Amino acid sequence: MTQINITVKTPISQSTRAKQVSSMFDVPEQTEHSLNWQIDAPLEQQKWNIGLIVGASGSGKSTVLKHQFGEPNNLIWDKQSVIDDFDSSFTAEQISSSCSAVGFNTIPSWLRPYNILSTGEKFRVNLARQILETPKDKTIIVDEFTSVVDRQVAKIGATAVSKWIRKENKQFVAASCHYDIVDWLQPDWVIDMNTHQFVWRSVQPRPKLNIEIKSVHYSVWQLFAPFHYLTKELNKAARCYAIFINEQPTAFAGLLHRPHAVAKNIVGVSRLVTLPDWQGLGLAFVLADTLGAAHKTVGKRLRTYPAHPALIRGFDRSAQWKLDRKPQYSKPVVGKNSTVGKEWRQGTRPCAIFEYAGAPMQDKRQAEQLLNSHKF
Repeated sequence: MTQINITVKTPISQSTRAKQVSSMFDVPEQTEHSLNWQIDAPLEQQKWNIGLIVGASGSGKSTVLKHQFGEPNNLIWDKQSVIDDFDSSFTAEQISSSCSAVGFNTIPSWLRPYNILSTGEKFRVNLARQILETPKDKTIIVDEFTSVVDRQVAKIGATAVSKWIRKENKQFVAASCHYDIVDWLQPDWVIDMNTHQFVWRSVQPRPKLNIEIKSVHYSVWQLFAPFHYLTKELNKAARCYAIFINEQPTAFAGLLHRPHAVAKNIVGVSRLVTLPDWQGLGLAFVLADTLGAAHKTVGKRLRTYPAHPALIRGFDRSAQWKLDRKPQYSKPVVGKNSTVGKEWRQGTRPCAIFEYAGAPMQDKRQAEQLLNSHKF
């Protein structure tokens, strides 16, 4: 059985000021301060992917993390864009995949320097570099995990990391002072530094989110526009829908009728975007699936035309969507009434075409109510 047995000794200052403070508070005279941690941690007993060392500040989390698993990578951020800070040995596709894995999907932010990113974006791109730049045979180590971010961002980020680590069958160990991430990270084991206890955990369902999908006014697009990977423009004829969590809009879809030489019932997803703080949960796909089912119920075909690598991978993995055309370049004639926007033209990036092929919504009245309650 692995036993963590760490003793840290440090000399105590003998300065005049230190002696005065000791005297003021009746601190016994000592020349050395000693801390010791003894924890039985049978990590060799079974296979695991994710471990968490948790406890109050000053409880020894970082000491145990570094003693048992090593030092986290020292990341330097000094380039004009964060994607340029990644090691030059990695391809753009590899960097894109690691960013998407942690829910850092806002492409405009990829092209910005680290120092102007939001706290949540810094948290996610740090994770992206850690998971990509740590060698495959090494444990990914993160200290102060989620300590500096909003608790909602922390939970969503923990979920995104957990999904990726298990998918890639890697090992990840984090130290954190927050217990609220346990149910979202779903670690295989936990060391609680407050009690010096090690426990194995079984992976359990994550907490459920109560979501509501409804039609929204076109103006809601302005909240999401800065985070879309193509352009801030959206045709004014678009029908707009959003996912709400705790009455807060979190994901958005803009839909347009798609003219076709033969089929007259095709509706296309023109914009699909999730706010940065909620990326990593798959909310955009929940929204697309629901709208696809509703349209199928009323005799319409919903298609989507993603160019973002994460969206293409997500739709390709989904059993609800059928690949109609692999990613390729195309150059349609763009007229004055084009729905693709003035700043973006197909042909500048490979786009795929997927069509919803899942089950229809069982309640036709519910489908009609969702699709016909559009607010202009």
